[in-house]
Amino acid sequence: MDAALKHGGALDAAIARWGGQRADWLDLSTGINPQPLPLPQLRPDAWTRLPEAADEATLADAARAFYGVAGSIVAAPGTQALIGLWPYLFTPRRAAILSPTYEEHRHALVLAGHDAVACAGLDDIPADASLVVVVNPNNPDGRKHDRPALLALAERLLERDGLLVVDEAFADADPACSLAGDTAGPLPILVLKSFGKYFGYAGLRLGFALCGDVLAGRIAARLGPWAVSGPAMAVGAAALRAEAATGAVRARLEAQARMTRETLSTAGLAIAGGTAMFTLIRDEGAAAIFERLATRHILTRPFAYEPAWLRFGNIRDDIEAERLAGALCC
Repeated sequence: MDAALKHGGALDAAIARWGGQRADWLDLSTGINPQPLPLPQLRPDAWTRLPEAADEATLADAARAFYGVAGSIVAAPGTQALIGLWPYLFTPRRAAILSPTYEEHRHALVLAGHDAVACAGLDDIPADASLVVVVNPNNPDGRKHDRPALLALAERLLERDGLLVVDEAFADADPACSLAGDTAGPLPILVLKSFGKYFGYAGLRLGFALCGDVLAGRIAARLGPWAVSGPAMAVGAAALRAEAATGAVRARLEAQARMTRETLSTAGLAIAGGTAMFTLIRDEGAAAIFERLATRHILTRPFAYEPAWLRFGNIRDDIEAERLAGALCC
């Protein structure tokens, strides 16, 4: 697999390999909402002034209400920035990552000097691991861990002076599994929230760290002042407030996911997992399916570590469903 395609969204690399213009492609390689809310009208000074404390407070209040945050909240320029930051706040030690999952977690831990080991499940976490990363729901298979099991794990990590990091990039369509409301107490929990995936504005670069006051202070200090742009704060606050009031994004994602899975199942593909934001299929011919779709300018997400897997982001409408169905059957 081309190294440039190790993450979703590498449309430039796909064009270089299979041709066409950006407008020709149907990009299903990410788990990003393909139908974002309309952008709000921004004040002109959102572009010309440094963000003010009031802007930060407005964003934090909107995020706290939407996510049900009980503890502190720190805004960052995307969740990826937080993934690369937090491991440096701890001295090198044994870390466990429930795998297979988003590979940037392991990469960040190793760069920070930690001994990162992959674990198949919660019961496989080594007794000497004091840092644990769980993506919940997991990317790319959608596997979920319930709150009681994760809270019990956090209790054990408290005894080891450790930390449970829960990446909830795909949890907002199913908030019942979230630990956002459990971050204010004594348990060592850091929840990562991705604004861009759920709301469809990945290019805005906005994410949140939800955690206790001390850790939040350390993260904020490492990020430094004005980590998030004024326009990102304004768009984020407006979208979070709108979704808290209507739930329109969640309903649309669920409808998209149903249409996507119906299209894939009708084509004879076996659904192996997923969330409201992506679907994973398992097929021994996954590599050939990926190639066939790419030659028709439909980009999906293959996995070098599991060649039988192929992940599909949501299609938006009947037109995209027809296009995908036609490419899969030919």
